[in-house]
Amino acid sequence: MKLKLDIDPDIVAMMAAEVAAGERAVTAAMREAGTGLKTAWRTQITDAGLGRRLANSIRNQTFPRSGESLDAAALVWSKAPAIVGAHDTGPLIRSKNGFYLAIPTEAAGRGLRGRRITPGEWERRRGLRLRFVYRRTGPSLLVAEGRLNTKGQAVVSRSKTGRGKVTAPIFLLVPQVKLPKRLDLDRDAERALDSVPGLIVANWVDGRL
Repeated sequence: MKLKLDIDPDIVAMMAAEVAAGERAVTAAMREAGTGLKTAWRTQITDAGLGRRLANSIRNQTFPRSGESLDAAALVWSKAPAIVGAHDTGPLIRSKNGFYLAIPTEAAGRGLRGRRITPGEWERRRGLRLRFVYRRTGPSLLVAEGRLNTKGQAVVSRSKTGRGKVTAPIFLLVPQVKLPKRLDLDRDAERALDSVPGLIVANWVDGRL
């Protein structure tokens, strides 16, 4: 007995068209899911008061970079992973050298480009020396002798009589700090993952219309 199988060219074309439709649907779904997750993470960061600059560190990319594939994938990441990750996990932060962490007060002002100022930078910029004050209860201090300007920041006093001169706490010294958890990135990632099957179906159907 001999069997002969003839494949209808129309069926081959239909199968090829179905695969192409699937590739378009999966790629479009991953692109939408990735873009949606990027937007959700950026919104979380700005809503947490962490600023637009940090929010804009969230990026996404769909793979393959060009063309369409049933194996399409989306990658969402941050260009500032250490900062974003810290606010997402709420870690316990200790000094690298085993000493104190210096937390600037309002009298310290800000560092270059708005960054948190360090004791060494503060002394160089203000021209004042910091003095250590040990306290048995509460954090110890780094203080400076000067005056407070209109912004409440400690600066050199030019008064010859000492008028207006104060001892201002510039840094609080603590052995460790527990950073509060301000983000929940896993929540949005899980929602994006759960949305993928529906997006694939929706894009597959739309591709037929």
